[in-house]
Amino acid sequence: MVAGPACADTLRVATYNADLTRNGPGLLLRDIRSGQDPQIAAVQQVITTLDADILVLTAVDYDLNLVALNTFADQLASAGVAYPHRFALRPNTGMPTGFDIDGNGYLGDARDAMGFGMFNGQAGIAILSRLPIDSGQVRDFSDFLWRDLPGALLPAAMPPEQRDHQRLSTTAHWEVPVTLPGGTTLRLLTWYATPPIFDGPEDRNGKRNHDETAFWARLMDGALPYPAPAKPFVVIGDANLDPVDGDGLTDGIQALLHHPMLQEVNPRATHAQDDPAQHGDPALDTADYTTDAGPGALRVDYALPDATLDIVASGTLWPPDSDPLAQTLQTASRHRPVWVDLAVP
Repeated sequence: MVAGPACADTLRVATYNADLTRNGPGLLLRDIRSGQDPQIAAVQQVITTLDADILVLTAVDYDLNLVALNTFADQLASAGVAYPHRFALRPNTGMPTGFDIDGNGYLGDARDAMGFGMFNGQAGIAILSRLPIDSGQVRDFSDFLWRDLPGALLPAAMPPEQRDHQRLSTTAHWEVPVTLPGGTTLRLLTWYATPPIFDGPEDRNGKRNHDETAFWARLMDGALPYPAPAKPFVVIGDANLDPVDGDGLTDGIQALLHHPMLQEVNPRATHAQDDPAQHGDPALDTADYTTDAGPGALRVDYALPDATLDIVASGTLWPPDSDPLAQTLQTASRHRPVWVDLAVP
């Protein structure tokens, strides 16, 4: 089990890839409303156990009026975990580009979208919060072009017309302000990057994954055409990349983990399953890819507070298999929630 926030002056900020995505529009809402979906029930139990004050969810299907998200949150409230403030914007996933990006001779495939998606909004990002979200001050960087990132690792063979239209964000890059009890604003810098695989020798996904994470370092460094984020802030979300193990270009995530504006926080799980084929600390893993001949358990989800914030505690909700919660977590998602308890500024 995970301990709750230490005291009233502690704020729990968490991220969780909850796998609340389906293969068609409206299907997530159908399954939530049914009350019979075991995976959704498991996700709700995990969120109840986590007891975060601010929760960034990745892999959540988006709809225009947030009907699925609101229905899901209303069910949580009925179970005693209320998140009155909910936020999501249309992600890049499933957004048509008009190009045959995968080169298979057809337009409109999931791989031809601005970000992989079988329909508009598949597997987006959503935020649930007990504290008010200042939606009028959100900065949405999701239309930033990949080519405009300083040092972008664009595939050499990318046609010029695609370079002129391809957005960097697979899903989204947002800065979302949350108003704390004393009036201070905490900014969430959140993203959900592409996996660095499922491509060819051009390594398009690997390079894009690297650059999606590098975006935050460039923003903090003042190297983009936007003001750097005001403190305090937390960089939080799913980088889809382990800094040590698995596939991908690790320079980007390593640079973020060691950025001078951030604290090097390492939320640990209570489980520790050594894998002799890996080099990273297994207690830092946040996702289990051991099935289907996958790469094993990896650290891909992050909550990185800026250096001005006081960290009280941190962890990853991944208990030993003997814990009754372990099966619920497995039913819910391959990922495990990552949380950081902060002293309220």
